[in-house]
Amino acid sequence: MCPLTSSDIGAHAASTTNDPHTTVRGAVPSTEELQRELDRVPRALLAHVIDVHCHPTDSDFAMTSDVARDLPIRICAMATRRSDQQLVADLARAHPDKVVPCFGYHPWFYHWISIGPPPSKEEHYRALFLPPSPPPKPELVEAFERLLPFLPDPIPLSDVLADVRARLTAFPNAMLGEVGIDRACRIPYAHPVDPPYAESAAEVSSGSGPRELSPFTTPLEHQLAVLEAQLALAVELRRNVSLHSVKCQQATGALLDRVKSVHGPEAWLRISVDLHSCGLSAQTWTQISNRHPNVFLSLSTAINARSPAHRALAAACAPDRILVESDLHDLRLAARYTWHMLCAVAAAKGWRVEDAPWDADESDEAEKEEEWGAVRRLEENWRIFERGMHAERVGRKGRRRDRAIEEWEARNEESD
Repeated sequence: MCPLTSSDIGAHAASTTNDPHTTVRGAVPSTEELQRELDRVPRALLAHVIDVHCHPTDSDFAMTSDVARDLPIRICAMATRRSDQQLVADLARAHPDKVVPCFGYHPWFYHWISIGPPPSKEEHYRALFLPPSPPPKPELVEAFERLLPFLPDPIPLSDVLADVRARLTAFPNAMLGEVGIDRACRIPYAHPVDPPYAESAAEVSSGSGPRELSPFTTPLEHQLAVLEAQLALAVELRRNVSLHSVKCQQATGALLDRVKSVHGPEAWLRISVDLHSCGLSAQTWTQISNRHPNVFLSLSTAINARSPAHRALAAACAPDRILVESDLHDLRLAARYTWHMLCAVAAAKGWRVEDAPWDADESDEAEKEEEWGAVRRLEENWRIFERGMHAERVGRKGRRRDRAIEEWEARNEESD
């Protein structure tokens, strides 16, 4: 049922563009092969699988909604900018048993947001991309003048936060997402497009080549200002987060430390944070996970299977802090690719993959947790993530002290 073993996960590295919303291509098995594998999985077992990060509203909404009606798994549907927030809400209302809505603004579009009252369009973007010191080179000035007509009028951060707050409030189970930081994304010479975004991406990819990129990236300081304001909202409303992080390993660790410090450990640990399609090194992940017991990671075939490093990352992750996702825009492929990564994680962790769903009426004593299969483990991880309310890590000395207290209490209860 799962074709992958620990020795051949790396052979299925994906060959995709830097846009995670494109269809997976390359060395990953074909969609037909993955569908044949999925067809062998009992639907009752797939009902326990959660794709914790995807972008279904990037595709045609009518098609997406039709697919969602018979989708064998559950999904977390991400919003990314102003024009798709309502689409995510509509999809969640149409399919509440299948779709967890996620509202937020993606770092690829943070340059559209003004921290304070927007100045003129040119002043806003000039401050981001052509700071006066040091004086910009002539070629950058020329690039800026070429880029400016493509850029939209900036929107104030206060409007963004009001929009996200209203949508999170309307859906008690909604998450904040997709939000994050990204040092690799360069601003394209292209006008913003309306949904479905995937059709515009397909038009570009079928043309003479990839869309042309400017030399500009959004300054990290600006990204952090927009992101931390959204995270403050998540902490206030006790909403979990799907977090994007690209080429920002140190900055991500520092960000999480800062948010915990600003809001306090108690408030911070009430929510869960998923580092989606996590690209951290195993060492960096271990450091972050030790400091933040509310932070999880999820892996996708579309992004992580490009490199064999995801095997070390999966192996380094605690068994109760890992999730799986598709990170795709085509909902017709979500179950196939989520199952593919579930099998990859199972191979990396040495977990068996169930052939059938377990008996929900069985007591926990009937099957010890360490004997659970991958599907049951990952569903339980999702429940832990969804529930939040995490506890600070306790060191070995603290655990020994707590165990001694428990033993003392047990002895006194027996003597009463």
